[in-house]
Amino acid sequence: MIDVHAHVVLEGTMGCAGDYGPELGTGPDGRARFRVGDYVLDGVDYRSTAFMDLDRRVEACDRLGIDLQVLSPNPLTYFHHIDAGLAANYCRWHNDAMAELVAQRPDRFAGFAQLPMQDIDLALTEFRRAVLDLGLIGAYIGTDFGTTFDDRSLDGFWEVAVDLDVPVFIHPAPGGIDGPLRDPRLRNFDLDLSLGFAYEETLAIAHLIYGGVLERHRDLDICISHGGGAAAFMAGRLDHQGRTRPWARDRPVDFEAQLAKLWFDHHVHDRRALGLLVEVVGADRVVVGTNLAGWDAPASAAEIGYEPHHDDNARRLLRR
Repeated sequence: MIDVHAHVVLEGTMGCAGDYGPELGTGPDGRARFRVGDYVLDGVDYRSTAFMDLDRRVEACDRLGIDLQVLSPNPLTYFHHIDAGLAANYCRWHNDAMAELVAQRPDRFAGFAQLPMQDIDLALTEFRRAVLDLGLIGAYIGTDFGTTFDDRSLDGFWEVAVDLDVPVFIHPAPGGIDGPLRDPRLRNFDLDLSLGFAYEETLAIAHLIYGGVLERHRDLDICISHGGGAAAFMAGRLDHQGRTRPWARDRPVDFEAQLAKLWFDHHVHDRRALGLLVEVVGADRVVVGTNLAGWDAPASAAEIGYEPHHDDNARRLLRR
């Protein structure tokens, strides 16, 4: 089984973003904690989990039946909203550490690159280095870094992804950690991790499709986390909107056809939702994602809902 959604926390990146950390330490109460800027996760000791312990990760993958796992940046530490130079330095440290980690077990792991998306020139430089020099197999970016995905300033980024022949994986960061907290109500009940993510994923897809990104870059492969948020559920309404609103009269958008050009991980926790996603985009656009070691990771292989075609899809997406 190939798993494309699994975050890591890298020891070699601690303190590499200056005052923003990240920092693993102990709070005043003696409990472990993880700090990113002003945000603190109390009681979290990543060092004792598969997030940082490679042996524990291998054991977990064995238990779940995962043969190859693509490791990705921690969304808490995208640093898409700090000084661009500082972010670029952090990304270099991160990608070096990711490559070193993958090199320990290249038979079991591959890695995505983190990029300073607030400065596209810096992002392109690091993107090329991470793929060509370090052997990372794609880019992993957040949904909010000061511009929308259809902005023409990003065309060079999409072109480089096509030229390098690697995918781009899009996964949100919690609001208020790496970017503005637009609605404090999402802090209630940890809704930023469910409704907040779904909003960001759906918004990203809408801009990619309505903004013509997939038409301008026909060989571009983009994978969206968590089944693409609410896009499959809203496909009919978004399709109607793309054909009838005033801005669409001169260039109507076939939203559902464009949606089926994207890729999606199947980490949705509901076979009914997964069934709808497959019905809308096709079974050949869905890959396995587990968020291994995360709060919402599957507890058993049976919970993953793996099917053989998922690996066929992942090999096409990852060029393996």
